[in-house]
Amino acid sequence: MDLFQDPKSASSNQVNEPNAQVNFDEPLATRMRPQSLEEFAGQEHLVGEGKMLRRMIESGVIGSLIFFGPPSSGKTTLAHVISKEIKASFAVINAVLDGIKELRSVVEKAEKLRKLNGRKTILFVDEIHRWNKAQQDALLPHLESGIITLVGATTENPFYSLVNPLLSRCQLFELHPLTVKDVRSMLERAITDEDRGIGKKQIHIEEQAIHHFAEYAGGDVRNALNALEVAVLSSKPNDDGEIHITLEIAKESIQRRNVRYDRTGEEHYHYISAFIKSVRGSDPDGALYWMTAMLEGGEDPNFIFRRLFILASEDVGLAEPNAITVVQSCHEAFMKCGMPEGMYFLSHACLYLSICPKSNSAGAIFKATSEIQNRGVKDVPVYLKDRTANRLSAKYMDVENASEEYKYPHANPRNWVDQGYLPKALSGMNFYEPGHEGREGLLIRRLNEIKNPSKE
Repeated sequence: MDLFQDPKSASSNQVNEPNAQVNFDEPLATRMRPQSLEEFAGQEHLVGEGKMLRRMIESGVIGSLIFFGPPSSGKTTLAHVISKEIKASFAVINAVLDGIKELRSVVEKAEKLRKLNGRKTILFVDEIHRWNKAQQDALLPHLESGIITLVGATTENPFYSLVNPLLSRCQLFELHPLTVKDVRSMLERAITDEDRGIGKKQIHIEEQAIHHFAEYAGGDVRNALNALEVAVLSSKPNDDGEIHITLEIAKESIQRRNVRYDRTGEEHYHYISAFIKSVRGSDPDGALYWMTAMLEGGEDPNFIFRRLFILASEDVGLAEPNAITVVQSCHEAFMKCGMPEGMYFLSHACLYLSICPKSNSAGAIFKATSEIQNRGVKDVPVYLKDRTANRLSAKYMDVENASEEYKYPHANPRNWVDQGYLPKALSGMNFYEPGHEGREGLLIRRLNEIKNPSKE
């Protein structure tokens, strides 16, 4: 559910009429849902003075739109504001709960409204990425006919989650996370608004308290307004009838900082990308920060351990061969102890990989894979073939045993002998490009020494 979304509006094809009266039984966050562009907070890059979307709204000429961005960035609210501004009927479909049947119902109502008074219908499809190809395709004829104007909302990258025919009929707008300033402006409006807010009450709220609400909400206006309402309703007025909201009351009303993170949305990929790049870049502080952000947002610790396993070979690799053993041990300890003590094992593995020397030479496997996939597998050199099989061939074909040409490394100084092991056609090819850090650097220096004894 997006910011300010009324749970009632999430039901199948519910139509919200403009100028609906305020219901004071509803939560403060619902009552304070912006009704106009002037009340809308944030997204200045879209609805600021002179910006494209604002010009479209003011002109009344709105085509189908796709809003994509993190949860609580205002996608539902902006769609609602647009319907208010252009005086259109506003229908809501939740893609998780509703399908083509509900879409048909909305279209039927939209056709009747258009015939009756020429009124437009904006169809808001929340989490539109949850619809499959057939469901998304079902929208196309109705967009072409102009019966409905689509506003779709998604937390995922629309280029990956939506079908091309739908994308080609919509304009895309990216919404950014709301800032502390944006949240604070909504709080201040609620405190002073006598019609929909709590302005009729005598409220004195300390500066530190309102800042705490705005900051701990983590960009979620609904969370901030709900906390403000709890603080006001749970505080008794003094002898003068004034409700005094202190920092202590604010802390009690919103005790846990909201972490803006969606395990299934695009931010999931941004956070894990930042984590991986921090470990790879040998920045333990950055790695800890992004890992903790994911955990606070509800990420599965096993997912993080999976990434640590991959990092141990992909980016640390032979520079510290014990890295994967350390991660394995930390994971086993985590599985035995659980949380919250498991945080130590996550931290242990994260910090260790971050400060380890780095090598990506294990990626050589993909170069060898590419060679084989593109050119096929060449014949095994005869002297590398199985000795027993070669002996039988030599006996029955009356030829010399080719395996006799094999040079046994352990019969030579330092257990190495100059001998080719690739197919003859690939002689001299190198898949492995060694790193020179940590343990790998020591091993490569030894290998070079035994291959070139004259240079010792």
